Amino acid sequence: MSNILVIDDEYSILESIEMFLGEKGHTVYKSSTGEEGLSLFFKYEPEIVILDIRLPDQNGLDILSVIQENGIPTKVIMITAFQDMDTTIEAMKRGAYDYIHKPLDADDVEKAVNRALSILALDRETPMPSGPDKPLRSEVIVGRSEKMRETFKMIGLLCQHRATVLIQGETGTGKELVARMIHRNSIYSQEPFFTLDCSSVVETLLESELFGHEKGAFTGAIHSKPGKIELAGNGTLFLDEVGELPLNLQGKFLGFLQRHEYMRVGGQQILQARCRIITATNRDLAEQVKKGKFREDLFFRLKVVNIHLPPLRERLTDIPDLVNHFLQKINLELGTDVSRLQHGVIERLMEHHWSGNVRELENVLVEAVVRARSKVILLEEVEDILSSNDNDIPGGFSSYSLPEIEKEHIRNTLLSVGGNRSKTAHILGVSLPTLRSKIKKYDIVLPEKGPL
Repeated sequence: MSNILVIDDEYSILESIEMFLGEKGHTVYKSSTGEEGLSLFFKYEPEIVILDIRLPDQNGLDILSVIQENGIPTKVIMITAFQDMDTTIEAMKRGAYDYIHKPLDADDVEKAVNRALSILALDRETPMPSGPDKPLRSEVIVGRSEKMRETFKMIGLLCQHRATVLIQGETGTGKELVARMIHRNSIYSQEPFFTLDCSSVVETLLESELFGHEKGAFTGAIHSKPGKIELAGNGTLFLDEVGELPLNLQGKFLGFLQRHEYMRVGGQQILQARCRIITATNRDLAEQVKKGKFREDLFFRLKVVNIHLPPLRERLTDIPDLVNHFLQKINLELGTDVSRLQHGVIERLMEHHWSGNVRELENVLVEAVVRARSKVILLEEVEDILSSNDNDIPGGFSSYSLPEIEKEHIRNTLLSVGGNRSKTAHILGVSLPTLRSKIKKYDIVLPEKGPL
């Protein structure tokens, strides 16, 4: 079986753990002091160390650090009679596999030991990703499916000129990344690239954000300010969620596209700009035109060239490459080393419906890496994360469209805080203007207070 070292100053605990684990077939070494415990650790190199936080001669956390820094593949299970938050956090921060409180329960000890041994076995048995690692590029579109190859061809063609581009696709498909790749590979790549999310700016300020304003143009305009068009210069301006442009601003924006001229809010001087315009939306603009919510002439002016980004469910064969890319990126950003996958993980990921597309896949992998107790991502952890994500949505993803999911989530959050918009924006992690825009977009109504 396995070698297990127990370091605790309570004789009864040493004897009971030795007897219990010995009956399970493990070889148990025991020590009542930190110094002796470290000596036994280096002598026998046990797979598991069960370590008390408070010892007569040393702090158990310091012993944990010594064990972790040695390089021996050992899982340390901390035990303590003191249930304080700071110690628990510090132990996990220093690399403890698990943390069990006294009085010890035999089932808890056995479960922790068995799981730790299973993970050690997976570390040994799970192969490293095949093929040489390529240098990580912070912005790259990953995929070898036919639909993505067609997208790459279109990007290549668009890099040769400055035609206006409309990128359409569901939320999370990577529309801004495509816009950045078009800019980066063009002859104007050294010029600025600016982004304006039309859904995140309150309607009354959107014109100023786009065209700029002069001093005194409105209350609070104490200085003149250039807009994104002016800042972009000869580079690229990416307008995300262009379908959120109010109708009155759509006409002014169309005028700029036709003449490359504009005026700041409150200004009299006609300015010129040659920036390239790339827009994106997750809405069906043609349908918005039929409903009278989007100008037909602007729609056709924007879609000089149209790129449709496929949802992840339509390019599932790209998932292995995406996983490898994201794991490399996540490990670099978090300072972790979780690069292996238990057998069955890729297959499970390819079975998922991915309503949140590539962005959802990356988020799932970030959580899996954070939760990993070794260099291997476990299938059961991935299953738990995917199930948890589905259960967060009433009825699951499969019965709701993404806009319906977002609307219901915002409405439920508003209800939970009595309709307080500031608290709701904080909980959702968005700005107050973005929340107001979403409330208006989805026509969210709270029964007890009427329209918001």
